[in-house]
Amino acid sequence: MTTDAPADQPTQDSQDSQDGQESQDGQDDRDDIAAARRVVVKVGSSSLTTADGGIDEGRVAALAGVLAARVRTGTQVVLVSSGAIAAGLAPLGLARRPRDLATQQAAASVGQGLLVAVYTAAFARHEVQAGQILLTADDLMRRVHYRNAQRTLNRLLELGVLPVVNENDTVATDEIRFGDNDRLAALVAHVVRAGALILLSDVDGLYDFDPRHPGARRIRRVQHRADLDGITLGSPGRPAAPGQGGAPARVGTGGMVTKVDAALIATEAGIPTVVARADQAALALAGEPAGTYFAPHDRRPATRQLWLAHAASARGTLTLDAGAVRAVVASRASLLPAGITGVEGNFDAGDPVDLSGPDGQVVARGLVNYDAAEIPALMGRSTRWLAARKGPGYEREVVHRDDLVILSRAPA
Repeated sequence: MTTDAPADQPTQDSQDSQDGQESQDGQDDRDDIAAARRVVVKVGSSSLTTADGGIDEGRVAALAGVLAARVRTGTQVVLVSSGAIAAGLAPLGLARRPRDLATQQAAASVGQGLLVAVYTAAFARHEVQAGQILLTADDLMRRVHYRNAQRTLNRLLELGVLPVVNENDTVATDEIRFGDNDRLAALVAHVVRAGALILLSDVDGLYDFDPRHPGARRIRRVQHRADLDGITLGSPGRPAAPGQGGAPARVGTGGMVTKVDAALIATEAGIPTVVARADQAALALAGEPAGTYFAPHDRRPATRQLWLAHAASARGTLTLDAGAVRAVVASRASLLPAGITGVEGNFDAGDPVDLSGPDGQVVARGLVNYDAAEIPALMGRSTRWLAARKGPGYEREVVHRDDLVILSRAPA
């Protein structure tokens, strides 16, 4: 992990000198960002709106200019943009973001058209065609929908269109939604197999503590998940993002916690990620030492594994005995009926389910081969016993190891 000097100490000259030195000695090398031929950029509501909550066309135009410049270099760009609800506030006479879902959906319905119109016009000035994609969490939680979204995004990019992606807030529900566009952006980056992810907001990176406090340091580089140990992302009683000081967002829903989570999803998929302030977009895209860089994992997991871990939503839970937990987690074995002690939920064969240990800790998620109603009669039985009494179709795993992802290490 690499950090800046305390936020209240360096001058701009010393900051520039330190940035240059760090680039020269290779500690903050971001060539992978600059060289990426497919990039996902996410921008938050607070970076797109005026003080009264309306769309700031100047900010949109500035961002469009930066992204269009990158497109002219031959890079394919996907923009994940918040702002639909925020854009609908002023036309509906709302002073602040509504709390109830129905009014949020109404604001999104009005605002989404306004937002995409501003983007379309802004990109058109640079002869870049924009296209709108609205996604719900269900689109990335169900595998068939996931593939459809993947095909559509890839085809738009092949046609030279810059997709503008947002969560479809007009139909999203409290029970099934992304909750913030940072996570959506990380999943979209995985869907399109992007070479880089840039998360833009009103915060200039990850700090080890609220940067309003003396001694707070901006973290320039996160090499491993362990580098985040000891970093304060909130305050007691109210999770808060560094740079926000615990204050509630005026029009947005994300914070530094969601950005870090999104960065970890992306880097797990082998995608380098930068968290930076919106006015640093050009620097971040150029691989300059702006914001915080999250280094990618060397090994990119299979699409199904990442989908199960981060996009799929469990439809139920299977409780395992201690032996089955060890077999699944330590030995990476398939889950057999003999190791199941309980079942919850209403799911069909092929749905994602969580696998939990005797203590209730979820240790894995996988695609189940049986309906929920079938499993109680199978629990505690060997596949050989089941095949002999119910037929050869029952001599199969409840969850095959190829359709399973480990989420947590259980105690030995």
